[in-house]
Amino acid sequence: MAVGVRERRKSLGLTQAQLAEAIGVSRQTIISIERSDYAPSVYLALRLAARLNSTVEQLFPLEGERR
Repeated sequence: MAVGVRERRKSLGLTQAQLAEAIGVSRQTIISIERSDYAPSVYLALRLAARLNSTVEQLFPLEGERR
């Protein structure tokens, strides 16, 4: 589900810890999102998208819409 988060984070040169601090969550939350073990709330998804200069749709594509 959230492979886009990991790819985008790495392309921006951010560590999991840096991203977590920037959006106010734990590093473990970022790990869980990147592993698709945790689906973020809409509010958290919006914060992730804003920090990663992306959209929620790009970071979390619906099944069958992954490009």
